[in-house]
Amino acid sequence: MTLQGCRVLSCGYTPSVRSETNTAPVTLSIIMPAYNEERTIESVVRRVVQEIACDFELIIVNDGSKDKTPEIIEKLAATEPRIRTIHKKNGGKASALKEGFAVSRGDIVIIQDADLEYDPSEIVHVIQPILDGKADVVYGSRFLVRRAARVLYYYHYVANRVITMTSNLLTNLNMTDVETGYKAIRGPIIRTMVLTAHGFGIEIEITAKVAKCKAAVYEVPISYYGRTYEEGKKIGVWDGVMALWYIFQFNLFWNREQSFRKSK
Repeated sequence: MTLQGCRVLSCGYTPSVRSETNTAPVTLSIIMPAYNEERTIESVVRRVVQEIACDFELIIVNDGSKDKTPEIIEKLAATEPRIRTIHKKNGGKASALKEGFAVSRGDIVIIQDADLEYDPSEIVHVIQPILDGKADVVYGSRFLVRRAARVLYYYHYVANRVITMTSNLLTNLNMTDVETGYKAIRGPIIRTMVLTAHGFGIEIEITAKVAKCKAAVYEVPISYYGRTYEEGKKIGVWDGVMALWYIFQFNLFWNREQSFRKSK
């Protein structure tokens, strides 16, 4: 199935955010958590709108930003009906994503960060295995053969490899990058998944619970234009420690029935 030709079934969810009358199903829901991203968010949003060829919705979740992010996204939403906005108190990336997942309507749901680390033009490559009917879940891997990648922190690379290897030992999935920001998942899977992690721990939780439902998981190579801490990178050492805890928690102490609610 091609990107332009794909159509979807209704998911049965009614949004409770901006543009509440827009309840028709769409092919793709793009969830964009944003916290103090005034420098990059307009550029990222415009690239998403320009690059995506199928019918889509872009749900931007402002996670209590203290800069001009709220004003920028409202201005963008006023001129583009496919953009929907949510404003909430600061609760971290996991909290923002859960808000976006809950009101999404797409047959496919993908995460797009509000910075410039991931290229929106590659969304089509990430979701293609799902459109082709081969995959239920696709991760965009920064460690497969890739087009371009900014050279940054070696310690981050080592930490990511350790986290991915530990996750693989418990999920029995041969992943190369569980912490990637590009995750595309069939809508009914992510909307029925019970998510409780905080911050960046949601990346680990999603992986553990995808493994429990025996979904068909694929990886595709992506480019990665990482940021330095001076440029606004937010993940730190504590997030890595918590990731290891979440690997054990969600793989050993959650079963399939606890991990998913019954679909509506």
